[in-house]
Amino acid sequence: MQPIEIILGVLILLTSICIVIAVLMQEAKQQGLSGAIAGGAETFFGKSKGRTMGQKLVKITRILAVIFFVLTLGTTLLLLFLR
Repeated sequence: MQPIEIILGVLILLTSICIVIAVLMQEAKQQGLSGAIAGGAETFFGKSKGRTMGQKLVKITRILAVIFFVLTLGTTLLLLFLR
């Protein structure tokens, strides 16, 4: 194994662990469909949108998912064309 393979593998592993932690820290939405329709409008136009801990965790999860996708795709393409 080349050092680049080890480094990229460790980065993918760390990113995936961070995604799992971020998802597990999020609160469950147990209101069902009616709560999603009625409560969605209130929180969407609220002043504290994006400032709550739950919203920050959602944003962090999305960022980590994009990083994971880019790392995985980049590693796959890199290893396909280097061999």
